[in-house]
Amino acid sequence: MHISRNFITMKRAIEIIKQPRQKILDEINHLSVEQLNKIPEGFNNNIIWNLGHMIASQQGICYKRAGLNVRVDEAFFNAYKPETKPEGFVDGAGVEEIKKMLFTTLEQLEADYDNGAISNYTSFVTRYNIPLSSIDEAIAFLPFHEGLHIGYIMSLRKLV
Repeated sequence: MHISRNFITMKRAIEIIKQPRQKILDEINHLSVEQLNKIPEGFNNNIIWNLGHMIASQQGICYKRAGLNVRVDEAFFNAYKPETKPEGFVDGAGVEEIKKMLFTTLEQLEADYDNGAISNYTSFVTRYNIPLSSIDEAIAFLPFHEGLHIGYIMSLRKLV
């Protein structure tokens, strides 16, 4: 059986996304549900919104742009997609679900990539002026985007 270089590269790219997600969870593990939901003065979102947004952005960039349905609940996607802000309190069960989804959505992405489900990708230019024209480029973009939100989370963590 021949395994393509792209396949191995994408496996590694997804692993690179998982590691900072785990690290940020380790960094906020001691915070209460109230702290995760707190919006400090001068900010327009909170820690739990940033985590949900990372998931929704991955779904939009990897699935919506490929003409596919997101692999999360559409209401969840709509609550955390770009241009949204926290609309309510996320309870303990919701927090745990978001933490779990940080990894289950990557597992689903990996499976969908492996079986060729994401094959019809529509090119676009991100709000950061980065052109993406394939699922490979979309996956490669995710660590940049998530790094921005992990930075926000680290700043928020100090203020809650």
